Amino acid sequence: MRPTFRVLLGAMALLLTASASLAHHSVTGQFDPTQSLTLTGVIVKVDWINPHVYLFLDVTTQDGTVETWSLASAPTAMMRRAGLTKESVQGAPGEVVTIQGIPARDETKRLAWIYTITYADGRSVRLSQDRK
Repeated sequence: MRPTFRVLLGAMALLLTASASLAHHSVTGQFDPTQSLTLTGVIVKVDWINPHVYLFLDVTTQDGTVETWSLASAPTAMMRRAGLTKESVQGAPGEVVTIQGIPARDETKRLAWIYTITYADGRSVRLSQDRK
């Protein structure tokens, strides 16, 4: 193979893998930063897994129905670097929290990305940056 062809082939492979990687990790690919939401409820479960930590929040609607929301956040490594653990994010059992975030772009019911959790004692934890 000629060196020019190898360089061109290598550059094409790099571009293809880079674009796939960026698409996979794009928050705005799955969630709509032009919208916002605020949810109040109880964190009932934390999945401390990669590629993203998920919180499950039981939210009581105005008619008394309880809906469980699935809330995505940063990867575990980023959470640990911020000084957070599964237990610190979970909060006290039964503690009511307020979540600020953005809904799923495809209007998937009860799926959102978390920006901030505010706990009953007033403590607030920013899990990701607002992209507005």
